[in-house]
Amino acid sequence: MESMLRFFNTLTRQVEEFHPIEDGKVRMYICGPTVWNFAHIGNFRTFIFGDVLRRYLKFKGYEVLHVFNLTDIDDRIIKEAKARGISIDEFTAPYITAFWEDFDALGMERPEVTPRATHHIPEMIEIIQKLIDNGKAYESDGSIYYRISSFPDYGKLSRIKFEGNIAGGSERIDTDKYDKEDARDFALWKLVGETEEPGWEAPFGRGRPGWHIECSAMSMRYLGETFDIHAGGQDLQFPHHENEIAQSEGATGKLFSKYWIHSEFLKIDEVTMSKSKGNFFTFRDLRDQGYSALGIRYLLLSVPTRKQLNFTFEGLQGAESTVERLRNFRQVVKEGGNPSRTEGVDIEGREEDTLPTVRVSASVALDKFETAMDDDFNTAAALAAIHEMVREVNTAVAERGLTSDDRAAVLDAIAKFDAVLGIFGTEENAMLDAEIEALLEERREARTNRDFARSDEIRDQLAARGIILEDTKDGVRWKRK
Repeated sequence: MESMLRFFNTLTRQVEEFHPIEDGKVRMYICGPTVWNFAHIGNFRTFIFGDVLRRYLKFKGYEVLHVFNLTDIDDRIIKEAKARGISIDEFTAPYITAFWEDFDALGMERPEVTPRATHHIPEMIEIIQKLIDNGKAYESDGSIYYRISSFPDYGKLSRIKFEGNIAGGSERIDTDKYDKEDARDFALWKLVGETEEPGWEAPFGRGRPGWHIECSAMSMRYLGETFDIHAGGQDLQFPHHENEIAQSEGATGKLFSKYWIHSEFLKIDEVTMSKSKGNFFTFRDLRDQGYSALGIRYLLLSVPTRKQLNFTFEGLQGAESTVERLRNFRQVVKEGGNPSRTEGVDIEGREEDTLPTVRVSASVALDKFETAMDDDFNTAAALAAIHEMVREVNTAVAERGLTSDDRAAVLDAIAKFDAVLGIFGTEENAMLDAEIEALLEERREARTNRDFARSDEIRDQLAARGIILEDTKDGVRWKRK
């Protein structure tokens, strides 16, 4: 019987079997970054989970349409652009470029659609006009607000109880200093008027969109009025996702998203990582300290997404060692044959099927891997299944080598694990430590012999394989990109 994917749905507060709206196809939306700065690794924990989610849905045989937005207009972006005397496009462009560089370096698959908020203003205006027409939105001092009292289900995602007026509670709930009917109401469209501030013309006046309306417009534009999965960080559950539901369902009268998944916080020394607290690292910070993208990725997905992860450098160093062992393991398997062994018979002449076989280990590991991932994306248990197989196969290699069938079975299992988790790295860049050290020794000899051409050639050869050399007073150090 085929294993069934089950995961926690924030909307119902239950672990549910996953049944897409359309058989064999999944439409999902994941909230991307606001491109006013470099993304930190807390952001990337959510994005890497989104990558694992899309990869696992494909592993299960689904055709996936994944939309992942970039928010390129908000108060911070406008403020920073104005301070620098440049347009918002000029301000966000380098951060957008940097984000996709980091995204690619961390081994994430590009989503099918990556819309930018500023490219979807007409869709936002259309939704806002529907809400005005059906009485769920109103104008006040030129700005347009969503009337929360018109949506009885408000709070169904976050389960927050609203009694009386609630002002604030989150730095991004609504900081607009305009008059509203209710302190809980949120801005759909902010009056700009004839100023130098960025704005767009709309039937209800020149202005710019509120934060929440952007994701409703972009998701429904590409996925339809009702789609399968909406995911994002835990910090977005309220008010952002709650407001998305209110305005989307208020405009269409239909269920917005069937399933909601939220990734828990990344902490540093048990304190939630955030730019506002100043306790954050970007991917580039860690890379510049010599840590690899593969090690960072492994650490960020090593704890299931609904559990908080406490970041430590000790943990990151452990992840670095682990991914190096995995890469080395794959290489050992590729080279782990025994010439004196024939298919079906071990070197002592016993029938192979009377022994615990490597192929059984690989098959069992795949079953355990899928069972773990089907259980609310339990990446910790999935990784445990991989490491159990690695131990068993290493023992077999040491004791009796591998047949070609063994090697094929293990390499096939590795390919399937990596299709979901992306932790083994690309084979074309994989190098064993011993290979690297041998080349470094050759380079040292070349430099001693003043053969600088050969020394530079080796440096370039290693760089092409993803190995960076650093000449220090203590000698040459190397690290992977």
